[in-house]
Amino acid sequence: MSKQGSKKAGKNQKAAIKEELKGPISVDKDGNVTIKIQAKPGAKHNNVTDISDDAVGVAISAPPVEGEANTELVKYLACILGMRKSDVSLNRGSKSRQKVVVVSGTTVEKVLEKLKEEMGT
Repeated sequence: MSKQGSKKAGKNQKAAIKEELKGPISVDKDGNVTIKIQAKPGAKHNNVTDISDDAVGVAISAPPVEGEANTELVKYLACILGMRKSDVSLNRGSKSRQKVVVVSGTTVEKVLEKLKEEMGT
């Protein structure tokens, strides 16, 4: 393929990625899905509380002590998404309530659908 053809493909791909950055769920440069999380540790039950333009609100039953809430968040998201725990990882925000979680092997549409299902139940 000529250099011009590959440049055009790159531009189209970047445009598609930028379109998906509108909400809290997007695709990173490696093709993995990223989810911006607003964590609420110390809740009675694990639950997806809301999905806004800024973040997905997730209540976590574990206390925010020694990474327990982070571990519980990853396990809970893997369970909701029907994925292995190794496919879900905390990317940023280990000591903050604003977190970024990376999910490999899925699409933005599937993640959003599963989160909405969980929120509705």
